Amino acid sequence: MVARDCKGSVFRFLVRSSEIAMGDENRVRTLKEFSIPDYILVPGSEIRGVSHVPSCPVIVFINTKSGGQLGGELLVTYSALLNKNQVFDLGKDAPDKVLQRLYATLETLKHNGDDFAAQIQHRLRIIVAGGDGTASWLLGVVSDLKLPQPPPIATVPLGTGNNLPFAFGWGKKNPATDPQSVMSFLNYVKAAGEMKIDSWHIIMRMKAPKEGSCDPIAPLELPHAMHAFQRVSSTDKLNLDGYHTYRGGFWNYFSMGMDAQVSYAFHSERKLHPERFKNQLYNQSAYLKLGCTQGWFCASLFQSSSRNIAQLAKVKIMKKQGHWEELNIPRSIRSIVCLNLPSFSGGLNPWGKPNRKKSIYRDLTLPFVDDGLFEVVGFRDAWHGLVLLAPNGHGTRLAQASRICFEFHKGAAECTFMRIDGEPWKQPLPKDDDTVVVEISHHGQVSMLATPSCRSKSMYDPSSPVVDQEEDDSSDEESSQDSEERRKFGAADTFKYPEGIDVAHIS
Repeated sequence: MVARDCKGSVFRFLVRSSEIAMGDENRVRTLKEFSIPDYILVPGSEIRGVSHVPSCPVIVFINTKSGGQLGGELLVTYSALLNKNQVFDLGKDAPDKVLQRLYATLETLKHNGDDFAAQIQHRLRIIVAGGDGTASWLLGVVSDLKLPQPPPIATVPLGTGNNLPFAFGWGKKNPATDPQSVMSFLNYVKAAGEMKIDSWHIIMRMKAPKEGSCDPIAPLELPHAMHAFQRVSSTDKLNLDGYHTYRGGFWNYFSMGMDAQVSYAFHSERKLHPERFKNQLYNQSAYLKLGCTQGWFCASLFQSSSRNIAQLAKVKIMKKQGHWEELNIPRSIRSIVCLNLPSFSGGLNPWGKPNRKKSIYRDLTLPFVDDGLFEVVGFRDAWHGLVLLAPNGHGTRLAQASRICFEFHKGAAECTFMRIDGEPWKQPLPKDDDTVVVEISHHGQVSMLATPSCRSKSMYDPSSPVVDQEEDDSSDEESSQDSEERRKFGAADTFKYPEGIDVAHIS
């Protein structure tokens, strides 16, 4: 009996060992579809013949400071599963340098008749793990480098808000870091479809002030690597003598006002005490508390009316090429968002689903991510954000436009707050008789990778509805404070989700 049990145990052990061996063999076979050989990744490496062309070669960029310890854990897992030379820590390797070097090698090899290199370039995909700021940074790099056959990008949600990943179906919760979970993500990347999205260019110009400074001030210091505002060089065609000119770009949103002020306070606090902000739930709770202390929930009581957008700036929009028109903004609006993707403040959709009849009357459409238009939405305060939690909730729809221009003059306030894809800063305003101008315009497109659960809609995708279901839009054009107060029926969860800042501290 004992001998039989021993034989049975030995048999089960051999079967289990065989299954593990077969599992390892399948895993190796699967990972070959994503791997890139050293002779392409490391300049000067020995060129070897390769028999198998991977179906989905990837380059992986990871912000190891994101997600508490998760970024570092992901780096270890990806490096163990793939060729370690195709996995990069953004705290050590600048993505523009990495991609320039890689594409220079690929072009040289192609010129020498290497068909394998040509196939790698044709099939290459990028994975970026980090917060929205990190994802925007990579999008900016790929856009700026003007690469031949620029690779589409998949985003691993490793921040607090994770609006970019959520908009394309990658989720908004921080991921597991074990090998099986990473392999599952790789397979999703392999199966994902490509989707073009609009890029938006921002110019901010101000005359050199007689005293003080109008330079943008980010929390404690300017983000050194993000695709936020950067001063143009003296040789740039945008530069004008006697003016300070900055340029930047965004893919998800540009916001101004109270929501950006709360985000600025959050990022300042996190930079001062980074050890406290290593948990996604804690970050969201801290953000909500700051929304209260900054007066965002009771803006009409604690904030001066000079903070209202209509008093801060004169706003013009362009719907048709060459034709500017002034945008009428209700006096109670304290936050304005120029939205490119249907995901803001942790996955909420401020634009919602416009009523068909009113859409025709107001010239509004379903928000497509590749139609050359962005949506302009206003909010009164954080209470107003509660409507986004309702089935057909939305902010105050102001316009859809291809360009927008904000003009700030002396007198309304000393400063305001702005945010690009999670990057907040404090913007001083003119102290003398001059104007600060911020203008947003279309700047081409970039390619994202999207899963079947993608929330973003393409105007060229047959599965995207031309007209969404109708909703009651009766509250969309309210102008009186009384009618606005009637809509305040509880504390909102919105505006509490921040995104990443710089590589050393963010998401």
